[in-house]
Amino acid sequence: MDVHGRDLRYFASVAEELSFTRAAEKLFVSQPALSKQIRMLEKQLGARLFQRDRRTVRLTAVGETLLPHAREVLAVWETARTAVEEAKNAERAALVIGMSTSPGRGLLPALRARLLSRHPDVRPVLRQVNWADPSAGLADGSSDVAFVWLPLPDGDRYRHAVVAREPRLVALPDGHPLAARAASDPEGMVDFADLLDEPFLALPPQAGTVRDYWLALDARDGRPPRIGAVVASAEETHEAVAEGQGVVLLAAGNAPLIARDEVVAVPVRGISPSRLAVAARHDDQRPLVLTYLAAAREVGATAC
Repeated sequence: MDVHGRDLRYFASVAEELSFTRAAEKLFVSQPALSKQIRMLEKQLGARLFQRDRRTVRLTAVGETLLPHAREVLAVWETARTAVEEAKNAERAALVIGMSTSPGRGLLPALRARLLSRHPDVRPVLRQVNWADPSAGLADGSSDVAFVWLPLPDGDRYRHAVVAREPRLVALPDGHPLAARAASDPEGMVDFADLLDEPFLALPPQAGTVRDYWLALDARDGRPPRIGAVVASAEETHEAVAEGQGVVLLAAGNAPLIARDEVVAVPVRGISPSRLAVAARHDDQRPLVLTYLAAAREVGATAC
């Protein structure tokens, strides 16, 4: 036997008013429709709920027994409805943006302006993610969209829009011989071949293909890199380079994060440029996610 919430609401209203007329007005239904619904509920329960005559309406013993339970069910359902609406509003209003470091380059304000122009009530939430997660929270669902470096592991799971294409530089301790060589080069660069014997700083192994990319495995002709240290933040990277633990490749736009206080960055000849993208899961079709990706395509078309 299935009793609908509407039936319990109608029953509770009549029980509180002890009048079908007043209850019908309160419920914005016709009195005949209300009476019919109560009769159907009584038929389902197999018992009368009300004693009624021309002038009075009274609860039967069965009605008295049912009333507190009906009120409890209605109260629980109202709480559930409120919680669901709050969750829906929160889902519509919040967009979690993952990143391993601040993307800089004016990207956040540019994308925020475009997002708010289409969804004024949205609340962008920035989330810092450890470098061990190259998806910046997309893989485990803790981020809705994310700034990521390509290529992404499990790339088929994601869609992306490139927002910056930049040459890769190498960060060196100030006074490193290769820094002097770059200073004397006509283009101010060093060849990647000159870095092959240097110890490199590496992302955590969990970073997968992104770790391989920043070690430039595709430009080493099969020669394995020497790993001087594993780093998981910009500050760790700066300190490791300054202390001589290794050199590190970085995007030109990220140079200010590392190249300071005894660390310099010089362009590298012979490796491909870096690509910074905004990504989301392929199966996430929520309007806020799609709008942010569209904004990223617009910004990328202008910047790249």
